[in-house]
Amino acid sequence: MTKLSSLLAALALAGCYSLAPAQVSTQDGVLVGPNGMTLYTFDKDVAGDGQSACNGACATNWPPLTATSAPAGEGYSLIQRADGSKQVAYKGKPLYYWIKDGKPGDKTGDGVNNLWRAAKP
Repeated sequence: MTKLSSLLAALALAGCYSLAPAQVSTQDGVLVGPNGMTLYTFDKDVAGDGQSACNGACATNWPPLTATSAPAGEGYSLIQRADGSKQVAYKGKPLYYWIKDGKPGDKTGDGVNNLWRAAKP
């Protein structure tokens, strides 16, 4: 039962996490989310069109950085995803995490399928 309680608490925290304003910073020349993990852009997203081209299975592998309000600073905005959630964008490009990055500082998603780029300020 303790494992179940821990799992439920973790899921609850994960859900609350996306309800807060996003805090994006720069580390080693790339944008990182509040958890210190590298953020990425997707070449199929069109800057400024207010949409994400990464949904469904794509978003499972490339989770969007979601928030209720855009981070402070020039160039940040929010787009509305197909599921109704709000995703942080930088210079009009939605921001994503890569599920295979295991720890802060990893940039293993940079260049995947020649479509994904580590987001740079």
